[in-house]
Amino acid sequence: MTKRIALATSAEHAELHPNDLPLVEALRTAGFDPVAEVWTDPSVDWSAYDAVLLRTVWDYHRRYDEFTEWLALLDKAGVPLLNDSGLIRWNGDKRYLLELRERGVAIVPSQVAAGACLREVVSGLAGQEIVVKPTVSATALHTVRGVAGSAEFDRTLTELPELVYLVQPFQSEIVEDGEWSLIFVDGEFTHAVVKHPAAGDYRVQDDFGGTVTPAEPTEVVLDGARTALQAAGRTPAYARVDGVVVNGRFLLMELELIEPELFFPQHPEAAEKLAAAVAARV
Repeated sequence: MTKRIALATSAEHAELHPNDLPLVEALRTAGFDPVAEVWTDPSVDWSAYDAVLLRTVWDYHRRYDEFTEWLALLDKAGVPLLNDSGLIRWNGDKRYLLELRERGVAIVPSQVAAGACLREVVSGLAGQEIVVKPTVSATALHTVRGVAGSAEFDRTLTELPELVYLVQPFQSEIVEDGEWSLIFVDGEFTHAVVKHPAAGDYRVQDDFGGTVTPAEPTEVVLDGARTALQAAGRTPAYARVDGVVVNGRFLLMELELIEPELFFPQHPEAAEKLAAAVAARV
C-alpha cells in the first residue's frame, strides 16, 4: 500500500524547491505519495500522513515558539517526523555547539551572550574581527561582522534585537578557501560541496550571491565531519555538516538537521538513499 508523506514547506516557499525534485521522484519509487504541505497551514490534517519530512521550513527561526508547538502537535498525533522531533528541538538552538565541544568536537570558538553580557563579551575581544549571530537563526538573519571595540561595530550592536547570540572570531578561511558542506544520509557520507561567498562578502548563502562547487573532502575534513555527526548521539535520516579548515583542522560551524539544502542535483544518488532511509523508518 502506498504511504503518504508530507514534505513540510513554508508559506514563502510553499512549492517544493527545484533541488528537492530528485527526492520527490525517489520517494515515489520507494512507494510513497509525497505531498508538499505548509507547516503553518491550520487546515492541514497531519494525522492523515504516515510521516512528515522537513524540507523548506525556512521561516521556523522567525516563528520558533510556534514551530516547537507544531512539533508537539505532531508528537501528540503520533506522526513520525524526519528528523525526529527530539533532534530537531536540540538542533534548533545553536547552543548545541557548546555541547558538542564538551563531547570532543572541534568547533569554531564560540561564546554565548545576551543583553548587557553581549557587550561585555565583545569588549573582551577588542581589536579582533568577530561575527555575532543569534543562537536561533538561519540565512544569516541578524548576523553581523566587524571589529570588536570599534565605534562602527558598537553602533551595529545597538541595532540588534534583544536575543541570545553566539560570538565567534571571524574565520577568514571562509573567504579564502570556502566553507565545506558534507551531506550524510542515515549516518553515511554521500557527497560534499564547497560554498564560496560573493566578492566582498563573507556570507556563503545564495541569497547573498554565494556559489556552490562539488568537491571531494580530504580525510581531515571527512573525519572531522563524522566526529561531529557521531557526537550528536543519534543517527539522523539526513544531516549536513558545515565547517571550515583552519590551520589544518576541520572546525564545525553548524550541524544542520532541520531544513538544510542537501544539494541533490550535485549527487542524485543521495536522494535515492534518503528515500530508502525514510522507508526504513516509516
